[in-house]
Amino acid sequence: MAGTYLQDSIFWVEVERIKPNPFQPRKSFDEAALASLAESIRQYGVLQPLTVTRKEIEQPEKGISVEYELIAGERRLRAAKLAGIAQVPVVIRNAEDTDRMKLELAIIENLQREDLNALDRAKAFQRLFQEFGLKHIEIGKRVGKSREYVSNTLRILLLPQEMQDALAGGEISEGHTRPLLMLMDRTAEQKTLFTEILTRHLTVRDSEQLARRVAVEKVRKSDLSPELLLLERELTEKLGTRVRIERKDQGGKVLIDFFSVDDLAHIRSVFSNSRSGVSAVAPVQSPVVEDVPQAKNPAEASAPKPAASEQEQDLYSTSNFTV
Repeated sequence: MAGTYLQDSIFWVEVERIKPNPFQPRKSFDEAALASLAESIRQYGVLQPLTVTRKEIEQPEKGISVEYELIAGERRLRAAKLAGIAQVPVVIRNAEDTDRMKLELAIIENLQREDLNALDRAKAFQRLFQEFGLKHIEIGKRVGKSREYVSNTLRILLLPQEMQDALAGGEISEGHTRPLLMLMDRTAEQKTLFTEILTRHLTVRDSEQLARRVAVEKVRKSDLSPELLLLERELTEKLGTRVRIERKDQGGKVLIDFFSVDDLAHIRSVFSNSRSGVSAVAPVQSPVVEDVPQAKNPAEASAPKPAASEQEQDLYSTSNFTV
């Protein structure tokens, strides 16, 4: 192939002569998936050609050598090497293609295959923006996405490194980054929410609800007295979940968060234990009265009269409260 070649024609090239794409946006490859693809390639071969550029280099005393640089298909190339395949089919593009074009093609191929994780996609968009000066709307047009999609994807890079690592590792989803980004100006609360997402396996919806509540927490706190803030903190520690007290013109309400049936069962057990603890208290013995005056009206003597202490006990009994 030292001479001319036809654009988009398919050629067979030795895998060892193909250099990796320096603009490859994808950084992580699933080893198990690569092994599965390699087994398929052993049986059926590489069904879809790779995309490369071709460059002829003149070397002193060695003549002309040909180099190939991968544009798209790195996963297939890696799997072919694992499978021990000597040659792979390629489509050769013009060597004059710019670096930006190589990056664009690699991004587009990965997006079409949904092979890029959110973090790699964000870093690829960042390179198009910083190194090649493309605006968000221009990036969107090239990859078939909206400007908002590009901007929101780039915001992922504002997260702390440990959260980016969790996203790349699949510990959190791209949807979880939205509520975390809502708390960018509150690092302590953002860290707490991140920990709860990991430990409680919160859904995206639950995470967003928590983030919204935390976002207005500062304003809401000003409505509560120190006594109510203390009570709110004590209830939170007692129940092991977030408890919020909201005041109204008359009275208010207590909101208790739970994220699973186990959480709700734990809250119920706390109330049950509290109730049994109250009932276990020995009743106060009434003093013995020797001389009891007789009622003038026999009906009054036989009619039961509820004690005031019983009415107050009923009013504040936990049996009148529901979660």
